[in-house]
Amino acid sequence: MITAILAFVGGVLTILSPCILPVLPFVFARTGQRFVRSTLPLLVGMGLTFAAIGTLAAVGGAWAARVNDYGRLLALILLTASGLTLLSETLANWITRPIVALGNRFMPSPESGSGNGAVSSLVLGIATGFLWAPCAGPILGLILTGAVINGPSAQTTALLFAYALGAMSSLAIATIIGGRVFVAMKRSLGVGEWVRRGLGVAVLAAVVVIAFGWDTGTLTRLSTANTNRIEQSLMNWIHPEEETSEPTAARTSAAMTGGAMTGGAMTGGAMTGGAMMSNTAHAGGPPVEGDFPPLAGAVSWLNSAPLTPESLRGRVVLIDFWTYSCINCLRALPYITNWYERYKNHGLVVLGIHSPEFAFEKNESNVKRAVRDLGIKYPVALDNNYAIWQSFNNQYWPAHYFIDAKGHIRGHHFGEGDYDGSEELIRQLLTEAGAHDLPPTVSDIRKEGIQASADEKHVGSPETYIGYERAQHFVSPGGFGRGAEKTYSVPDSLNMNEWGLSGNWRVDAEKAVLLGAGGKIVFRFHARDLHLVLGPGKDGKPVRFRVTIDGKQPGEDHGVDVDSSGSGVARAQRLYQLVRQSGDIRDRTFTIEFLDAGIQAYSFTFG
Repeated sequence: MITAILAFVGGVLTILSPCILPVLPFVFARTGQRFVRSTLPLLVGMGLTFAAIGTLAAVGGAWAARVNDYGRLLALILLTASGLTLLSETLANWITRPIVALGNRFMPSPESGSGNGAVSSLVLGIATGFLWAPCAGPILGLILTGAVINGPSAQTTALLFAYALGAMSSLAIATIIGGRVFVAMKRSLGVGEWVRRGLGVAVLAAVVVIAFGWDTGTLTRLSTANTNRIEQSLMNWIHPEEETSEPTAARTSAAMTGGAMTGGAMTGGAMTGGAMMSNTAHAGGPPVEGDFPPLAGAVSWLNSAPLTPESLRGRVVLIDFWTYSCINCLRALPYITNWYERYKNHGLVVLGIHSPEFAFEKNESNVKRAVRDLGIKYPVALDNNYAIWQSFNNQYWPAHYFIDAKGHIRGHHFGEGDYDGSEELIRQLLTEAGAHDLPPTVSDIRKEGIQASADEKHVGSPETYIGYERAQHFVSPGGFGRGAEKTYSVPDSLNMNEWGLSGNWRVDAEKAVLLGAGGKIVFRFHARDLHLVLGPGKDGKPVRFRVTIDGKQPGEDHGVDVDSSGSGVARAQRLYQLVRQSGDIRDRTFTIEFLDAGIQAYSFTFG
């Protein structure tokens, strides 16, 4: 119920965001008509289409996006004709009388009052729904992330419609107010003809904005600061959540949407005030935050037979939620493996819960290879269906939960950092369990290559996804092809954190696939390290690539996966370190050119 209310309020707040602007002309063009027979069916059609397309996009993959693209094309044609009838009836008749008749039927002029039936308004609302691209703030992000994790359900559609209903409500109020203003203008000033033409210009401008993808690009970026802060404050008020000391180090499960995914509080405790407040005190040590939840639901186990909380009773357990392409998880790994080696003979069990972000991370052979290459010896559960993730109500990669010998959760940490505090908690729980002669702590843990600590002071670029579902700051002209083959180009200059594609690509929901040799990705960034999650094509054939920085070979600034000339090869689906600057950190332009077709590109991360 609370989530449904949040969804509704999130929709209401959409009216404050610039990314609602493209649909306003279509809505305000109904002013002067009867609300129940004109504006209301329009808004209902918008809401129904958004809920349907949103559900398909969340659970149906690229094929659903292609359905939406065809709908957008037909809607643009229909609304262009409608805009022309508003702008100039003579001009519209000169172009084509049948299209004008169709346009007038669905988008009447304020003067004529024709075509104001509920059915025509509903059809126009459905068309507008194909064009509506609400900003993905934290609340919409919560709904879509839950859909991706939990799969298709009636609840997903209901929450999406609740979101749409909120937006419809605020638009309805704005339309009623706007309609009264327009009627007053026509009565007092006799400017009805200019109002009609102004609406026509606005409709055509909105068509241009949508056709060029500015509604999902420029306006979305402008909208981030407008509503996200309000939505996040509301979510935190209803479900207060953890505030980590290093928020840039925690990779959240809703990074795909630009917000933070929230869940219920852990059993036995409630998130509040930046700390886990327990309902149960524990004499002489950290409080009890909850009981060890089930480990059922893993699709496979590596380095161990399946484990249960009961089989681990009497041992101290460190739970590590991770995924092998997550840079934050990889940088935390040297500490975890060090604790495992030093304390495993004193009663510590480390259990890695591999909860994938990308589809290729569900492949058991990929995870086996990563576990082998990373030198992980402790048990790893493949949590492909997020069963264990949900039993802990987890929200982050990486996330660490500390469980005592009696099966009680006694602490947690989200993201990187505070390794001394985590080790101290491990030692305390081991001592409680009766361990003696613990080895001394080690402050200087060896970290090399990708696993080296980030230079947080100089990180000025955010994690950036390449698939259209979560992409931000994409500036190639024309926007994404969304599941269709398209030839892209990169602007002559990029602002900070903008990026683009060059060459023949197919951009799917979570990745971009290069369809011909010579394609490029260009990114303007500010950080010491630049990483890119890549994989070869379906045939597994290695893909050669070449990296340049500001148009030159990287030299001493090359990452571990390229040489000083910038040459490298993508042989497996994983995270590649392509840049590690050795000198002063400044704004740079990164370019990667792929010499072979088939590369799959997923996301950038920085450090």
